[in-house]
Amino acid sequence: MVEYRTAEVDGRDPDSSGHVASVNVGGIRTVRFRDGLVSTAIWKSPVAGAVRLRGVNFEGDGQADRSVHGGPDKAVYAYAREDLTWWAAELGQPVEPGTFGENLTTEGIDVTGSVVGERWAIGSVLLEVSQPRIPCFKLGIRMGDPTFPPRFAAAGRPGAYLRVITAGRIAARERIQVVARPEHGVTVGSIERAYHSDRSLLPQFFEAPELPEPWREWARRMLQARTA
Repeated sequence: MVEYRTAEVDGRDPDSSGHVASVNVGGIRTVRFRDGLVSTAIWKSPVAGAVRLRGVNFEGDGQADRSVHGGPDKAVYAYAREDLTWWAAELGQPVEPGTFGENLTTEGIDVTGSVVGERWAIGSVLLEVSQPRIPCFKLGIRMGDPTFPPRFAAAGRPGAYLRVITAGRIAARERIQVVARPEHGVTVGSIERAYHSDRSLLPQFFEAPELPEPWREWARRMLQARTA
């Protein structure tokens, strides 16, 4: 059974975390990649008003390949406006909400530091943090730079995927309330670091039952390879 802290989140009232800067959606399009064509829905833009969220995506939003980019454990992708601002300084150009394919651009909440299994209440919607984003070649297509995915990974600002616990509608400027956080303390950032650079963090994968099983399967293989 997962133990949750509900009275306090890092010394703060869990009901005062941040807010939604924008809700971003986009349909599936076909783009040229090398010598062929690929389908992608990474182009997302802010939309006005409240947007219905249910199942595995927002109304009007596409997910081209749900085996890797969607499904229940990747229904919503959140990225912090603070991290977009950091990238704008790195790239020397504005980075608008939705640029990295995120559905929710957040403000005032530490997305990288969010705990796997942490629950966010946004209006009538309840979401649960499930895992970090691991960039693929489609992010390179979106940025017009095939070398961008490893650069994104090296920055340690992955954003977080969330699963839908309670469906509803979400609009820009709505408050994000962290209503529960598991005691295990395993963060999205630590999972991402274990994957890309620090294998000493692999045991943490087995401390977070809310982490999707494919992550634990991967961690087992990595640990077995280290002891072989």
